[in-house]
Amino acid sequence: MKVYGVTGWKNNGKTGLMERLVAEFTGQGLRVSTLKHAHHATDVDHEGTDSYRHRTAGAQEVVLASAHRVAVMQELRGALEPSLIELLARMTPVDLILVEGYKNAPHPKIEAHRVVAGQPLIAPNDPTIRAVASDTPMDLDRPVFDLNDTLAIATFIANDLGL
Repeated sequence: MKVYGVTGWKNNGKTGLMERLVAEFTGQGLRVSTLKHAHHATDVDHEGTDSYRHRTAGAQEVVLASAHRVAVMQELRGALEPSLIELLARMTPVDLILVEGYKNAPHPKIEAHRVVAGQPLIAPNDPTIRAVASDTPMDLDRPVFDLNDTLAIATFIANDLGL
């Protein structure tokens, strides 16, 4: 499976870029999955549901299945957070996995950057960042794309991965 990341600081357009890239690549006929890192506690289950009750009763893993989707919830219960490599190994094979976050992981990435967010670029100190998608032109030692030029960014990623 091919893996490519979208990274950057908070409020720099990562999720919007991910959403547009998924739509672009799936529109081209590729099978795409995503993996998103969160820095806060996440809960996709809600109090009162049967699966929530299973989980809070102590189940290590709860699989919720229907004719439309399958959700797998795993409680770490004090165990270490799985690494990106471990999480990727659990995923169903597809043509491309887009990863949001995981700034420090070694996979190739594009950095989303908005001037208004006031954060410095990560790219100058990170060779895994192959290009920058920004809302302002800049002079860097790697390609810089308009943050909203989804087709150009997708084309770059596809060429970088040999898709």
